[in-house]
Amino acid sequence: MTGTAQAATPPVAVLELPERLRLRYRKLGRVRFTSQRDLARLMERAMRRASLPLRRSSGFSPRPLVSFGLALPTGCSSRAEFLDLRLDAESSTSPGIRVIDSSAVDPAGLDRVCELLTSLLPEGIDVTAAAALHGPEMSLQEAVASCDWELEVLGVGPAEAAGRVERLLDADAVMVTRERKGREVADDLRPSILSLEVADRPARVLDGHGEVVGIDASVSTRPRGVRPGELCRALGDQVTLLGACRTHQWMENEDRTVRAEPLSEAGVACVGLPARTEVLGG
Repeated sequence: MTGTAQAATPPVAVLELPERLRLRYRKLGRVRFTSQRDLARLMERAMRRASLPLRRSSGFSPRPLVSFGLALPTGCSSRAEFLDLRLDAESSTSPGIRVIDSSAVDPAGLDRVCELLTSLLPEGIDVTAAAALHGPEMSLQEAVASCDWELEVLGVGPAEAAGRVERLLDADAVMVTRERKGREVADDLRPSILSLEVADRPARVLDGHGEVVGIDASVSTRPRGVRPGELCRALGDQVTLLGACRTHQWMENEDRTVRAEPLSEAGVACVGLPARTEVLGG
């Protein structure tokens, strides 16, 4: 009696992940016009499609325990966005994923999560790093103390822009009008502007609009954040914001001498003392 031998089916690799996870992602290109609320829906949908066993809140209307960092203004791009999520070790709905102790997580598994989520997200949203979290940490919105921005503006040349930046930094107060709870209020931006300068980047000309000037800004998130559009208004008339990209978000020690990213591009999370630090002024 003859028969055909059947090849054994290779076992499916189980993806081992920590209970608490921090992700770093980019938001570039046309997807920058997606609002923060819609972005949250896109992320949660991608996580469901990836079969991540998200832990959910208790109560009448449970929600996935996904915590986003500072909201990115609609129309702005970013190379440094972050979110934290919790996985459910008791879930049986994701047989290909096992939730384990964070100290035993294989970095290759974290890389696989980044690749999987990126494949399920719209073009322009790329998950670039992931790391396990250990112990209690502040939320991202509480922990991030400052942000760096690259701005592109129209309406003034480099020399005029440099003069306006210098006058802004020399001012005792920089007042702008904001809408808060349905009414307009005047706020002083000057305490939140940590640094501002015309960028040393190759010049370019936008047809019909003139020269594009780059401006680098570092702004505090406390007591209130500063939006790129507000910075441009503070620079005076004729300054039009063409584009804005958030390049860094920083956690800082109390005297602001040391800072660290919540999660570096190399996948190192900042927990407790900064894991990736930069000495200011050093």
